[in-house]
Amino acid sequence: MAAEDSKDMLKNADWKTVGGSVTTESSQPIIKKRLPKKIRQVPDCYFLPRRSWPSTLAIYGAVCAAGVGAGMLLEVWINKKIKEDGGIIWEMDK
Repeated sequence: MAAEDSKDMLKNADWKTVGGSVTTESSQPIIKKRLPKKIRQVPDCYFLPRRSWPSTLAIYGAVCAAGVGAGMLLEVWINKKIKEDGGIIWEMDK
């Protein structure tokens, strides 16, 4: 019988007021919360410009290729200097 009584209590409940705010007379006005109209997307770093994927790939690819090219030129220059000096890089005796 106790189980049937609890089911009857749920049937008779006013579901519009359950979970809602109870209206009592108080000095504070009721303030309804509103959702923001537009959520602003904040970039991760403010000092970096946001570019499209292909342009970003092209720029970083060019920077990497320039670094590799500079390293190859430096290696050729060092090898040329070694051949001019006769193969001695450092002399420890002096």
